[in-house]
Amino acid sequence: MVEDRIENDVFDISGDNKIIVENKMGTMPVNKLLLSMSLPMMLSMLVQALYNIVDSIFVAMISEDALTAVSLAFPMQTLMIALGGGMGVGVNALLSKSLGEQDYDNVNSSAKNGIFLAGINAIIFLVLGLTVVRPFYEVQTNNIDIVEYGVDYLTVVCCFSFGIYTQFIFERLLQSTGKTKYAMVTQLIGAIINLILDPICIFVLDMGVSGAAIATVIGQIIAGIAAIIMNLKYNYEIKLDFKGFRPSGRIIGKIYKVGVPSIIMQSIGSVMTYGMNQILMAFSSTAAAVFGVYFKLQSFIFMPIFGFNNGMIPIIAYNYGAQNKKRMVDTIKLSMVYAISIMCVGALIFNVFPKPLLMLFKASEHMLSMGIPALRIISLHFLLAGFCIIGGSVFQALGNAVYSMITSICRQLVVLLPAAYLLARLGNVNYVWYAFPIAELMFMTMTAIFLVKTNRDIISKIPENN
Repeated sequence: MVEDRIENDVFDISGDNKIIVENKMGTMPVNKLLLSMSLPMMLSMLVQALYNIVDSIFVAMISEDALTAVSLAFPMQTLMIALGGGMGVGVNALLSKSLGEQDYDNVNSSAKNGIFLAGINAIIFLVLGLTVVRPFYEVQTNNIDIVEYGVDYLTVVCCFSFGIYTQFIFERLLQSTGKTKYAMVTQLIGAIINLILDPICIFVLDMGVSGAAIATVIGQIIAGIAAIIMNLKYNYEIKLDFKGFRPSGRIIGKIYKVGVPSIIMQSIGSVMTYGMNQILMAFSSTAAAVFGVYFKLQSFIFMPIFGFNNGMIPIIAYNYGAQNKKRMVDTIKLSMVYAISIMCVGALIFNVFPKPLLMLFKASEHMLSMGIPALRIISLHFLLAGFCIIGGSVFQALGNAVYSMITSICRQLVVLLPAAYLLARLGNVNYVWYAFPIAELMFMTMTAIFLVKTNRDIISKIPENN
């Protein structure tokens, strides 16, 4: 028997079988563990947010129509991320829970079925990229320039989605076993490559808007390859042997039990952005561009929280599987404190520096007059969003992602879009932005109710002595 220590995890290895004696998610002090797993992901998410912003900054140098075209692509891109992210959440939660239970057959099966599902997603968007991109733009605008810019951009993004899906699943496998620093490295690789290639493809090679898309997918493909290498070299808990592999309906069902609510949640975001674009285009294409700029800028605040979630979910899921109540509760409390603090800083930045933020995108005077109040009003919901995001991730980690789905549907479809539509009827685009804090208040209320229910039904029933 050989004993190897890897990233604070101890393994007893006998032949081809690996039995984990201890994993840092069950032993390391919670605050140190949470930060060690979350900070690498937060850093990589910050860099990703940065290259999303830089991408739009370069596109804005082409024209405001080009920036609007990229903004109108959000619903399709959100749907793409929804399928990959939801599947990843399901794999993450199932694999981490199986690891906590020391069920290694389930660990390996979860990983292999997740990779299979990522391939299916890539095929779906290849088909969509070849068939629906032009109709998707033509139903949103009659501006020929915006349509042509959009088709050039979104066709490339959809047809080469295998890069982002490879990156999604193999990074989630690293996160599920606590190896977030390797996932961070792969994300940084993709982001840095994108940042370097953006100006080269757009301006030096004179590819225009399609150059921005090409730079993005090249970064995603290389990051995906790096994630595969990291798993094969460092992820000892998972054995990726596909000899005789057959998709498992049982495992896929468990993945999507958690993943489908997350997919629906994020897909609802696609419906929301599409609906908001339609409401705002009734005012002007500049209003839609402002909304697109806001989405790019807010990602710089929200992406670190999502990175924090990627570190938090496997800790909660692992300790749920190990029935360690104290570590679960401590993780949830600390996560709430950190997330709310970050969101408060974000709200301060948006309220104090709206003009400099908009000028990053070469905003015209008309865009500034519309964008400054927009950023200040929308950012009010940041003060509530940290609590809501962490609460939703707790539901996912404990297998109750349907709660996240319900709250998200109510927030975006039942409250936000109807409120925005009604406020738009008042004739002033500034009123539309108040739909965001109104919807977030409802979201917070529902999240709190479901957290109380989750504590009563699941957490409180775990024995105190663990």
